[in-house]
Amino acid sequence: MFYFSKPDRAQINEFLDSAARLSFSYPDIGATRGELPGAYSYYDHNRILIGNGDRAWEHAKQAVRGWKMFDLGWCGICWPDTPIEEGRNVAMMARHLGFYSLNAARIVYTIDEPNRFGFTYGTLADHAESGEERFMVELDGTTGEVFYDLYSFSRPSHPLARLGYPYARYLQKQFVADSKQAMLNAASSTAIR
Repeated sequence: MFYFSKPDRAQINEFLDSAARLSFSYPDIGATRGELPGAYSYYDHNRILIGNGDRAWEHAKQAVRGWKMFDLGWCGICWPDTPIEEGRNVAMMARHLGFYSLNAARIVYTIDEPNRFGFTYGTLADHAESGEERFMVELDGTTGEVFYDLYSFSRPSHPLARLGYPYARYLQKQFVADSKQAMLNAASSTAIR
């Protein structure tokens, strides 16, 4: 959904209420658990070292719980207090080219293992893209290194995303770069909220 001015809380909540009735916009639900399916335009796997040791690991998990990977200025998640639970809906709000967009997604599955923590969300029918993205932090048990890992597949869904394919791809790459930096900042912070 596109807006010429920043949507207020009531508009966002109305958008999320309507998203609750939508289905996923792609057939390969849960595919980020393994090998990615064919027939998509974008395949991405990005990873960054964000810390070392138990303290960094706990901060990284807390950052995921607080949706810090979306704390980017030009885009954010509605709402960052949404629990990381399968079936929860969120909206990503982005500001670009002088307007705002809201895109709905639903958490497909969660990861809560001794050395891996995170979740995957999938796009809903009103999202500009169609696909899935996994947001995960991982602790290397041997070295103590903590990594932030993004793994996704998608293709343009909305006509404007198809028409503006190069720009849509640019936004995805910008999101990855900014998200990695946001997680690096959050994991190294001593005052995560």
